[in-house]
Amino acid sequence: MRALLQRVSRASVTVDGEVTGQIGPGLLILVCAMQGDTEAEADKLAAKILKLRIFKDEAGKMNKAVTDVGGSALVVSQFTLAADLRGNRPGFSYAAAPDEGKRLYEYFSAKVAQTVPVQNGIFGADMDVSLNNDGPVTIWMDTASL
Repeated sequence: MRALLQRVSRASVTVDGEVTGQIGPGLLILVCAMQGDTEAEADKLAAKILKLRIFKDEAGKMNKAVTDVGGSALVVSQFTLAADLRGNRPGFSYAAAPDEGKRLYEYFSAKVAQTVPVQNGIFGADMDVSLNNDGPVTIWMDTASL
């Protein structure tokens, strides 16, 4: 699985003019299931994200996890993280099939929600994502390299 994390002061996702999820301080997690991914990759990704120390401590150093600061997560499906950029028009054949991608997205989101409050986008929808990136801190993750 792949994820793009952004430490945010706030973030929201809107579909067809309605807010489907919004958080205050925490993480915006854009996530994509890749072909061949299983619950094991979702578990590994969730565990790593929840332990990642990218929030400031009292000295201003990135030394706290989202769990340490009482943060939330906004989890949004993002199949374009699977982009194949060999040509000028990205291909997305490395992404999991839609049914499997949705299943793993929902599994991942539920796994994160066992530890921190989670809000969501809508899988497969045309979403308007808004965020205030705190830092800015943006981190790319791929379970193939964890």
